[in-house]
Amino acid sequence: MNGAHDLGGKHGYGAIDQSQTENFEHRWEETVFGLTLTCGMLGQWNLDQSRFARESTDPAHYLSSTYYEHWLHGLELLLLEKGLVTALELQNGKSGSASKLPAATPDKVKKILASGAPTLLPEQTPNKFVPEQSVVVKNDHPKWHTRAPTYIKGIAGKVVKLHGAHIYADEHARSGKKTPEHLYSVRFEAKDIWGQDAEPNSCVYIDLFEPYLLSLDEHQLAPGN
Repeated sequence: MNGAHDLGGKHGYGAIDQSQTENFEHRWEETVFGLTLTCGMLGQWNLDQSRFARESTDPAHYLSSTYYEHWLHGLELLLLEKGLVTALELQNGKSGSASKLPAATPDKVKKILASGAPTLLPEQTPNKFVPEQSVVVKNDHPKWHTRAPTYIKGIAGKVVKLHGAHIYADEHARSGKKTPEHLYSVRFEAKDIWGQDAEPNSCVYIDLFEPYLLSLDEHQLAPGN
């Protein structure tokens, strides 16, 4: 979705502040991180749904809040949507009833963390694009979670590598289904994104799912081109 979270590649926000050396600047951030992981182990939502929840923050609030405030907002939204807490429980910090979901025990936590979250799936269809082929990123704007950043939509690039078929993040966030889609590394010239004032001889590599891309012929036939 388009939202305040989609800041990558855009003008006006200055350089990234890299002065922080600790993982957590405040103790409460560590708590929020732990709560998010613990609640995620309940199995009621997936990683892409968690990201979509954070992206659903009101734009004004998102831009005026910190990274782990985004995490907290997303977690609260998911807990409410899944009926795991009530608005009153969130407000007063007291549980009104015992949860029916078993918490992950320490031995299960180690197993879950060790297994990670692999996204590679068996290919169901042949890949549409090949290395060295020119492609254009679709200029569409879904209302759900997407991994295609806005600043490269409508921009032409060149496929440099195939990563195989992976869980399609858009559908995973929307329905929870693990649908395989081919994933490509695409190279974009900086000048094609930011114009002639871009840093000379620079490029950007972005991993993009096949549904985000059009061949040059498809792009030329698309309405408005």
